[in-house]
Amino acid sequence: MKPSAAAPRVWLVALSILSAVVFSPWPVRGADDRGATHSDGDRPLHHEIRIDLPGLIADIDATNPQVKAARQRWEAALAVVPQVQSLPDPRLQLGYQRMPMVPPVVEGAVYGFGQDIPFPGKLGLRGEVAQREAERLEQEYRATRLRLIASLKEAYYNLHFVHKSIEIVESNKALLMQFEKTAKARYSVGQAAQQDVFRAQVEISRVLDRLAVLDQQKESLHAAINRLINRPPSDPLGTPEEIRTTILTIPLHELNRRAEAFSPALLATAKGIDRSERSVSLARRQYYPDFDITALGLRNDRINDNGYQVIVGIKIPLFYESKQKQGVREALAGLEGAREEFAATRQEVLFQVKDGFVQAQRAERLITILRDAIIPQATLGLQAAQAGYAVGKVDFLTLLNSLLTLQDSQLELHGEMVNHERALARLEAVTGGSLEGPMAERKPGS
Repeated sequence: MKPSAAAPRVWLVALSILSAVVFSPWPVRGADDRGATHSDGDRPLHHEIRIDLPGLIADIDATNPQVKAARQRWEAALAVVPQVQSLPDPRLQLGYQRMPMVPPVVEGAVYGFGQDIPFPGKLGLRGEVAQREAERLEQEYRATRLRLIASLKEAYYNLHFVHKSIEIVESNKALLMQFEKTAKARYSVGQAAQQDVFRAQVEISRVLDRLAVLDQQKESLHAAINRLINRPPSDPLGTPEEIRTTILTIPLHELNRRAEAFSPALLATAKGIDRSERSVSLARRQYYPDFDITALGLRNDRINDNGYQVIVGIKIPLFYESKQKQGVREALAGLEGAREEFAATRQEVLFQVKDGFVQAQRAERLITILRDAIIPQATLGLQAAQAGYAVGKVDFLTLLNSLLTLQDSQLELHGEMVNHERALARLEAVTGGSLEGPMAERKPGS
């Protein structure tokens, strides 16, 4: 039997397909892969400008209006302390007197000064109230700074995820275009259905749609980061550095202890209680009278002689029912409110610690499973599907599902790495500082 006239053509197509399978790169990328291309062009990522996260944090301290405003409120409160501890300004008195009805006639100048003197202890209590208020505003400044740094880190890590997503999707777009060529070649020789070509084209269009969404998210995150560092929203940013997965080894009870000891939000409410307690003491001290001392010098021009006069006045709290008593009630209500606020803040802080802790633990487990099991298995599955489709043993839907499974697994891996670092950023904000040190270690993600 003579060989078919189409046989050389079939073998030529099969040979080209097998060559594409053997020499095409597999779309396997870990956290430290540097060789991908950006969606905006063919320029390698490692040639782009990298965003320096410590530099962005320094920019928050230097330029963020919320941080600067919180610091100014703290400094303004510090300036109040010496003011309220000082005596009221003295009064300089000058006058003239003439009393002709009293022999001998008194006629001449009157001069002197007067001074209000609060009851002993009042000035000290006012200073303590102002000092506690300044300490409360200091903790609010620290809480504002840590909260904004956590927001910056979350936006930074989200931007990293978007860049990695663009990298993965761009790589898979190239593979889908290769699949489309393969499907067209097989369809041209009658070895595949036209539906395979259409399905490849649909998936390429969906990839382009996904890239458009990712580009929009990238620009939005650029604007968010620029807002935090007080730059114009349209200012360009580079590519985030590779994430180094932080292995959290600090136990939950230690995180709770750190939060209760160092959380700025909790310390601010604790300082509010201290201030309110001293406000109660000061309100009760208002029942005691203040004093007024006036010293006058007298000059009698008629007899060419000088005299003096000293007057001590006492301010009687006569309307204590409507003033001092109500002031004590006000201070006690403020104290009770401060205690309730402390209890609510403590519950919120401990919840945030537990939530961040379990999220970090979950992300660590998923990162290990995805990196060590799912992605290698999905890679082998895609390789087998590519080889099988080239020789007609696997249909196009199986090949496409293998690619999408690997893509979703890669995106999930980087998403969990980002979720892990975001959880740690929130933990740092509520525990009062960095979690790095002897109880934490950093390992590069892979």
